[in-house]
Amino acid sequence: MRIPVLAILPSQEPLIESATAAAVRRAPQIGLESTTVPPGLTLDPAFPAVPVGKGLTAGATLEALAPTQSQNFAVRGFIEAEDPREIPTESDGRPLFADPVIAPFLTCGGTPPVGTAADVATRLNVPTLAARGLDGDGVAVAIMDTGINLAHLQRKLGAFPRLDVGNSWTPAGATAGPGKHPVDHGTMCAYDALIAAPKATLLDYPILATTAPGGSVTGSTLSVALQAFAQLIAFWAVAFAPGGALRYKALVVNNSWGIFHPSWDFPPGHPGRYIDNPNHPFSLIVGVLARAGADILFAAGNCGGECADGRCQARTTETIMGANASPDVLTLAGCDVTDTRVGYSSQGPSIAGMFQQKPDITAYTHFLGSEAFGQGSPDSGTSAACPVAAGCVAALRTRLSPQAMPPRNLFAQLTTTARQVQGGPGWNRNYGHGIIDPDAAGQSAGV
Repeated sequence: MRIPVLAILPSQEPLIESATAAAVRRAPQIGLESTTVPPGLTLDPAFPAVPVGKGLTAGATLEALAPTQSQNFAVRGFIEAEDPREIPTESDGRPLFADPVIAPFLTCGGTPPVGTAADVATRLNVPTLAARGLDGDGVAVAIMDTGINLAHLQRKLGAFPRLDVGNSWTPAGATAGPGKHPVDHGTMCAYDALIAAPKATLLDYPILATTAPGGSVTGSTLSVALQAFAQLIAFWAVAFAPGGALRYKALVVNNSWGIFHPSWDFPPGHPGRYIDNPNHPFSLIVGVLARAGADILFAAGNCGGECADGRCQARTTETIMGANASPDVLTLAGCDVTDTRVGYSSQGPSIAGMFQQKPDITAYTHFLGSEAFGQGSPDSGTSAACPVAAGCVAALRTRLSPQAMPPRNLFAQLTTTARQVQGGPGWNRNYGHGIIDPDAAGQSAGV
């Protein structure tokens, strides 16, 4: 059985050259043919090397991930194993990590939308935010998804949105350029982010629109997300360089995807597993970008007890997994515009081994908005709740810099000002800390 893996290799000239070329994006991809690899590991030639600093440390810095400074690199490859339970933990002393399939958090269809995007805007007090200059102007919002169709957004929204093509990204295997992808899940997410932040600038990162081997319906694996986050780190190092002419005030990163079931990952107990391992390279690189000042949001998932997606395989506990359960990110549950939790929204606590009090907060979903899936279809799942919240964060970032209020502080502001709908103050498994209220958060922060 040929199993995709992420391997951590020590720095070598071909790895440095590959990662450097990938960071520049406009340079031709550098092959890894001359890389020295452990026996039994076959490299994926389409996957550039990703710098991971010292490799397995939770305190990695942005500087340590520069290709010329990194001591280790993640590469995608394949190993042979007769049974998933026989996957080795290392190859010639080099650790091996899971590269599971990832998927957008679409959910059970057939139920009509509840309210509209205008109702969501009303519930979020968007006119009040706009009156105070909180509209996302100068803030970049990266949509890590299936790709954006700009023409569809323009038909729905008019003169806006703004799309930064030059700082978007096209992974190997993608069939279209930035803003030119089929109307799908990513277009829905982009539309929903612009409800609260209509003047934000979109970055198109189609991590779920590739043909990476080992994929399923989406054709994508976690390694593509790892590569995309490495690109965002390179973007941050240039666009947000200290002392430079800042192109953007802040970067908000929307992730409406994840893993539906543990069977998609390495077996329990394997040290390279992803879903319950805070030391997986992807979770570590997410932490590096968050500490640098990017606001990273993840959807909780669609394995809620009342209406779980079929891919959850009837598993409705400990379903918030991997980076979706990282303490460095804001994790979103979903409710409709009547404040009723949607039955598919994954409930906490998260999977054992990860931060337990997830979701953090709830945002609106299942409303008539982008109609990306056809006329009258709802923007649904925690997939929609996540970009709705990302738009709220982008709106606040119009006047709250990451330097003045780092991501963790802003997220704390959002949780403490969230509207309580179930029980008293504090966290609960259905809504997290409550329903997002960007107006209250902004007033509390003095903007």
